[in-house]
Amino acid sequence: MDSLFSKLTLADIRQDVIRNIVSIRQSQDLFDDLSDDPAAQALAQAVEDETKPQPYRSRTPVIDRPFEDAAWFNAIEWPFRNWRSSRFCDGGFGLWYGSDSVETTVRETVYHWVHGLLADAGFENESVSIERKVYSVACHAALLDFRPCAGDFPDLLHPSDYGYCQSVGARIHREGHPGLITPSVRHAPGWNFVIFNPAVLSNPRANCQLTYRLGGGQVCVDKEPGKAWMDFPVSAI
Repeated sequence: MDSLFSKLTLADIRQDVIRNIVSIRQSQDLFDDLSDDPAAQALAQAVEDETKPQPYRSRTPVIDRPFEDAAWFNAIEWPFRNWRSSRFCDGGFGLWYGSDSVETTVRETVYHWVHGLLADAGFENESVSIERKVYSVACHAALLDFRPCAGDFPDLLHPSDYGYCQSVGARIHREGHPGLITPSVRHAPGWNFVIFNPAVLSNPRANCQLTYRLGGGQVCVDKEPGKAWMDFPVSAI
């Protein structure tokens, strides 16, 4: 691993990065299943408003301006509060993943949806759909650039064994680097951005809504409901 780090350079990133998360297309009343009484629903909403975390406030409001708290939490803060195992993390800290394009995020998230979540539940051969929301998030940081090294260190792009990458991520986290750029395993020539420090992310904005539909060995991705924007066989993911 030391030989990898000796070859790294920094990439000064000042651009939007694409974040793709699970989210319904239309808002729903989260309290209407608790009571049919509008007054009780309003009371539940008031209690939530009093107890939820305060909205994000930018430390540089002239540049970043305050954001609506739900967008900030969903697009940026969630993975730093909800730790989980991933390519560059064994679950011991929070990481944020984004990509260079919407298509790269689709290829990445479809793979983990079908071969991860659905396969674990035994549903990978069923007809299933899921709704997602895509954000554009500003990233300003000097990131470790793994792109020129990937050919010499193939374990960085291993399709299923994350052991080497997790050891790399552990060192980056321990030493306090803000993040890295790496080639996408699921979409060549796409890039993924792996962020360890939320302070380098700002200005989350809605990009588009997507629906993934799995059926008959095919995945269809809609931007508009019922109109395929991308489609590919499961065998190609």
